[in-house]
Amino acid sequence: MQLSQKIAPCLWFAGEAEEAARFYTDIFPNSKIGTIARYGKAGFETHGQKEGTVLTVQFELAGQNFTALNGGPLFKFSEAVSLQIYVEDQKELDYFWNKLTAGGDPKSQVCGWLKDKYGLSWQVVPRKMVDWFSEPNAKSERVMTALLKMGKLDIAALEQAYEGK
Repeated sequence: MQLSQKIAPCLWFAGEAEEAARFYTDIFPNSKIGTIARYGKAGFETHGQKEGTVLTVQFELAGQNFTALNGGPLFKFSEAVSLQIYVEDQKELDYFWNKLTAGGDPKSQVCGWLKDKYGLSWQVVPRKMVDWFSEPNAKSERVMTALLKMGKLDIAALEQAYEGK
């Protein structure tokens, strides 16, 4: 796998980096697992991982490079960082929403946001939303009012709000 990006996210997992990378690559088209690096003997006194345990997994989602790191339970994901998925229609939105919410936290499902089973936050949003919110006006206010009442987004309802129907 060629790392062509200058910047790529590194996702810290307690010990499920490879499992998570495989979960994500099964969901997104144009995705694949790349290099899997393993812990050696060096640094055991610091990291505490057995030799041969997965250290990092390079993977690609829809052409975007990521690294999954097994760093132990020291750090957890937070809503302060989320991954956005821009979708074209409700069918695509429903696909990603249903795949990523499986085993996740139902309480985190608000305004198009969700947490997957690994605690990583995602936003599944219509590409049109960029235009809807490009200028503050009555249309964008109506969309925001409708959006704030939703968990999984309903594109038709958001379009109706934008049009004032």
